[in-house]
Amino acid sequence: MTAELVRGQNHPLDRTRVEIRVTAGAAVMAGVALGDEQGRLAGAESVAHPGAPRRTGIEVPRQAAAEHRIAVDLDALPGAVHRVSVLLALPTGTGAPTAFGASSAPSVTVTGLDGTGIARYTVTGLGAESAVVAVELYRRQGAWKVRAVGQGYADGLTAMLRDQGLPQAAELAAEIEEAISRGQARAVPSPAPVAASRSERPAAGPAAADRPAPADPPASDGPAPSGTSPGTGVGTGIGTSPETGAETGPDADGVSPAPAPEPVGGGRVDYRHPKRRSTPAAAGPAPTAPATVSPGSPETPAGPETPAGPPQPVAGDAAGWSMEERLYNQVWGMFEDLARSVAAYRSASGFAESRLEQELDQALSDPRNRLGTAADAARATARDKHAALVAQARAALDRDLAQLAAESAVVEPALPPAFARWDNPVWQGYHVPLERPMALRLGDLHLPEVLDLRIPMLVRLPLERGLWIDSGPDAYALSAGHDPGRDIARRELGSALTDGPPDEAELRRLAMETAVAIAARLLASHPAGDFAVQVIDPGGTAAPALAPLVESGALPAAPVPGPQGVTAVLETLTRRVELVQMAVRHRAADSLPPDLDPADQLLIVHDFPHGFDDRALTRLRYLADEGPAVGVHLMMVADRARTRDYGPVLDPLWRSLLRITPVPDAHLADPWVGHAWTYEPSLVPKGSQVVRQVLSRVTAARRAS
Repeated sequence: MTAELVRGQNHPLDRTRVEIRVTAGAAVMAGVALGDEQGRLAGAESVAHPGAPRRTGIEVPRQAAAEHRIAVDLDALPGAVHRVSVLLALPTGTGAPTAFGASSAPSVTVTGLDGTGIARYTVTGLGAESAVVAVELYRRQGAWKVRAVGQGYADGLTAMLRDQGLPQAAELAAEIEEAISRGQARAVPSPAPVAASRSERPAAGPAAADRPAPADPPASDGPAPSGTSPGTGVGTGIGTSPETGAETGPDADGVSPAPAPEPVGGGRVDYRHPKRRSTPAAAGPAPTAPATVSPGSPETPAGPETPAGPPQPVAGDAAGWSMEERLYNQVWGMFEDLARSVAAYRSASGFAESRLEQELDQALSDPRNRLGTAADAARATARDKHAALVAQARAALDRDLAQLAAESAVVEPALPPAFARWDNPVWQGYHVPLERPMALRLGDLHLPEVLDLRIPMLVRLPLERGLWIDSGPDAYALSAGHDPGRDIARRELGSALTDGPPDEAELRRLAMETAVAIAARLLASHPAGDFAVQVIDPGGTAAPALAPLVESGALPAAPVPGPQGVTAVLETLTRRVELVQMAVRHRAADSLPPDLDPADQLLIVHDFPHGFDDRALTRLRYLADEGPAVGVHLMMVADRARTRDYGPVLDPLWRSLLRITPVPDAHLADPWVGHAWTYEPSLVPKGSQVVRQVLSRVTAARRAS
């Protein structure tokens, strides 16, 4: 499986002949610099670029393009070469973007010659930079590794070459720009947005399969399914739906899938996800496309029925190089299918209501016809038409829901541990993984039209934004009233949610249990020793919820209460972020202090803002902003209302976090149609020991490593 790298992270190469694939949102120049052990270049002849595309062991493209393939033969490189740096720069004078922040983040993938992915790095966080050192292949003790660098330069190509140690950087930059301008007629533009329906698109090949799918859920970040990725991921920006006021978000990679095209000439809309190879169907009558009603033909559903005999649902029936990636894409497909099918039903029902009002107004517009049998007949006819239209739309929706329910029934049992519910039997055979999965399940999502169909909310790993678990009364107030979904969740969780509205103490308990469950998932999803948890609990009130972490050894000791505990943890993590940032900036990751824990860190902050002074607050904001890029992630367990005394100083912090709740709450919105999805946390069934068992195995593997 392709390893997803974050800035500063390295990954071993198991072969010496590789291909480096570059994908960007605009045409970029791709070059390679060949440096010695200190990264110094012998001269301009150590740079492969469009004007000189071939060096010993290296070949780069001859023009600017949105996609590149660079051939590298490490065995053929001169013996003095120890670093192979991949350089990307935006060409000037072409009318294209002048900064990487104006287009989607470039992605670099190191693959074998057969296309097998080895490591991938998406260069996030770029703004005014127009040149960047994306990744480097470096030799250490006879073995080659790849490191994610992501060093950007706002002053462009010249500044980047000068930083590589070239005294003639300006002359070489001018030569490269001239070579690009000569080949501009052959430059490959960025891919156009996909507007065709899924059935009209070509089959997904390896390149498409390797491209990240939505991660981050509708929602908040998304289901992941932003990403929300569910999806993610449900991976991760959050916005607000204009219709519902709910949070919205794209996929885990920050790119929302293209919406389904409008029907042309009365044709049917294709509701299928582009990454799904087929549309499985439930046993029984073949499903049809959701009914769409137009003013010209309100009684007729759009499009003919699907031919009988479609294939039965199959787990992993989506594009991808591995079963994990195929299941991830399939979950996203289910989420998108459900969103669009329900949107079609709501649109048809809304039109039926408006048509009923128009026909009643028309029938009763003449005062002379408001009484008598003619008026009664007109009312009855209008209501019958309305009922027929709604029933027809509901029948189409029910067919789609039956299809999705059948698919969910085969997909859910096949999910790997990182994607699975805590009651899934896959956890009973859990083993510590050798590689980090591509995504993590934060909970489930559902819509009121079908309460028993849950779509996993997946977010991409590594987490690019923190989490805020809302422990205040507002977490329940938004979904107050009759919510059958909460009743279903309570039954499935074995009454972990008490009957009736939870009080403040119970909400705080559930919020911390949700945080521990997510932390346990993160620990269980990483290789031994690659992930650690730290906790700030100034009041010492989280001890019962933290018991599984402390007793298993996943958390070395209970958090120190009071302001001194806050200060100690924040100082340690702030120092780690600063040291790793300096190491990345100077490409000296192997020179970090021996006492620095290289594992990714999750900081759980409980009972905020108790125990925080202004200095601690500043450090917390610093970790939230700078930490994710170097492997420090934040999870807040707090009541937003209790922080009002800080005024607007905390608003940027809250906006940067993905809000989830310890109880079912309809506050997430998908990026396609803006549905308000009900989020349910992934809590452990009452009385289950699965978390303690999993954490014990994680701790044992860490001690043995």
